[in-house]
Order: sequence, then structure tokens, then C-alpha cells
Amino acid sequence: MTVSTGERRLKPPILGPSGKPLDCPHRPPCPGCPRFGLPGLAQAAESALGNLAAQHGLGPVPVISGEMTGFRQRARLAIRGRVGSPKLGLFELGTHRVVHIPNCVVQDPLINRVAEVVRRALVEARVSPYSDQAHAGVARYLQVVVERSSRTAQVTLVANAEDPGSLEPCFDLIRDRLGPELHSLWWNRNTERANTILGSEFRLIAGAASVVEHFGGAAIHYPPGAFGQNNLGIAERIIEHVQRFVPEGSSVAEFYAGVGAIGLSLLERVRELRLNEISPASLAGLEMGRSALAPSAQLKTRVFPGVAGAALEIARDAEVVIADPPRKGLDPELTAALATAPPARFIYVSCGLESFLRDAAALIDSGKLRLTALTAFTLLPFTEHVETVGVFERRVN
Repeated sequence: MTVSTGERRLKPPILGPSGKPLDCPHRPPCPGCPRFGLPGLAQAAESALGNLAAQHGLGPVPVISGEMTGFRQRARLAIRGRVGSPKLGLFELGTHRVVHIPNCVVQDPLINRVAEVVRRALVEARVSPYSDQAHAGVARYLQVVVERSSRTAQVTLVANAEDPGSLEPCFDLIRDRLGPELHSLWWNRNTERANTILGSEFRLIAGAASVVEHFGGAAIHYPPGAFGQNNLGIAERIIEHVQRFVPEGSSVAEFYAGVGAIGLSLLERVRELRLNEISPASLAGLEMGRSALAPSAQLKTRVFPGVAGAALEIARDAEVVIADPPRKGLDPELTAALATAPPARFIYVSCGLESFLRDAAALIDSGKLRLTALTAFTLLPFTEHVETVGVFERRVN
């Protein structure tokens, strides 16, 4: 979406360290930040949330923002081009042409450094970049995840190959040149003719099995195939925000729990925690986190694998239900169950505004829930995206 001139007038651009408007050397044609330099939410999101709040007697919606540069600690970069001249970056809109972004200002500087080391390794090892049209070439994507505490990078090369053999010289160069900045090095197989970035098979070449972050005292483990937020500063503030709405001693059920970043952070304050997740990689990370808990904490935590719509029993008798679904929103079965037999409190963490508005309307229209709090987070600055946390309370007759 192109930023309107009206939005530019209403929202002065963010200034960089020099006092001049923040600048990016890759725009255009890089499409990654369509609202680059503008603070806060896109006007459409701001208006939609403001209208929802007003309808339910709430005040202006708080908007929580964080760093505007270097905030992205997780990146997936396409690798295209020719042997000896690869490009690493984002696709131009509507194409498979890659915009090379070596000096991206929103990425953690360590991601930019890793990308350059990998690019040079691909050149020197004569590794062929992937071609979408021909479905040929080896190096397809690069995923980099920064572990904040150690300032090291989990590096995954996605390959159009059946085994890591063709990338071994490249792996040797990456390992040598990153040295102590390398957290771990992974190979991922993706031989499908599709736009999916990661395949299902991972092999550890060197390093540790997971990146570890800490939220609420709990160690949260991210193996390379697990979902993780790319802006951990704002993700942490979302988790802290959710914690404030969970009473001490509550029985809590969480749907779409991922690796447990929200749920496991609550363990010190809850009586019981039931977690639902479907992704095998996220379930693996969740089990790593559970295994690191004290025995008493493990005993009050149960995991229910599978789709959320088939795990409705975990919400039965829970005083607080939390859901953090993908962009498509809640499973219809879960929406219906919450509307029919609501918990005392339902906390909805949403990454899709359209689906959140739809689901919120369905929950409220049941007559058994009311919206009592609404907060927005700029998880992905300079985009149309908004992360929303809505709190719903059971109506008391």
C-alpha cells in the first residue's frame, strides 16, 4: 500500500541519529517497509481500532512502539542471481527478482553481517543460487535468528538439494568467518516447486539445538523451524502486557501456544497451564522449554498437540483463556465454543486486524462476552501490520 500524502502530513517522519529524516539505501525497489520513516500505526488500522474501542465505551487505544532501527532479530532472505554473483534480500512486489539489501537499517546489524559472510561464501564456493523458473540451483533462502543474550546468530541455509553435500565448502567458510558470532549452523531441505520458504527436514551442521530467550524468567527455546517473532523487544512488551491480565493462582489455557513464549512466562503466577500447538517444530521447542523447568513447574503444565478447533477441552473450567492465532484468526470451532461457554477472561493476541475484528464481533454478538481492554503494538514498524491485544470479560447477569 502506498502511503498517502495525508498520512505524511499527519505523522512527521522519524529522525535518524543525524537529526535528518531516517533514510534507507534500498528504497525503492525494496518493498519491505511500505511506510518507511513514519511512526505509529497506518491510518486504516488506527481508525478501525479506534472505532471498535468507541463502540464499547473504551478510551483512545494505546499504541506501544519500540526501536525504529535494528529491531529485526529474525530474517528470511531469498537467494537468487547467478553463480559468482548472488543477491540476498526480498522479492520485488509480484516477482521473483531479489532486491539485494546489504545495509538494511531495520535489521539487527548482526543479520546484515551474516548475510554478507554467507554471500561471500556462496561466491567462493561457487554455489549456484536457486532459479524459480527452472527449479534449479542449490542455495534458495537464508534464515538468520539473533540470540540476544549471546549476540550470536542461528544460521540456516535452505537448499534445493537432497543432502548437505553440495554446501559443505560453503558451510566451512561460514563457520570460519563468523567464529564466535555463530550460534549454530543448519541445513534445510526444500526441493518443492513452491513458494514455501522452509522445508520440513533440518540437519545441524554445528552449534546448539535452539536459540534461547527469557520471558518472565522462563527459558524459551527456538529451534530453526519454529515460529518466532522478529521484533523481540515488542514481543516482550506484549508478553508483559498479557501477564497483567492473568490473576494469581488462575487456571490458564492457551491456544496456538507456539514454543510457549506467553504460556511458560506465566508459570510462576498460575495454578495450572494447558497449552495447545500444532507445528512439530514449535512443539519441539515447547518440549525443550518444559524439560528445563523445575519438576514442580512441569507438573502443572500439560501440552495438547493438534489443531485448536479439536482441542476445545483444554478451555473447560479454565478461568483465563489465551489465544495467539496465525493471521487467519481463530478456528471457527474455538470461536463458537468461547461464545457459547466463555471463560471469565479471554485474552486475544492478534496479528491479523481483519480476522480480529471479525472474531471480536462474533464473540461480542453472543451476548456473553464484552470487550474491556484494547491495546495496539507496532510489532512490524513501517508496515500496515498491527499486533492487537484484546481482553474480553464474561458478562455477569
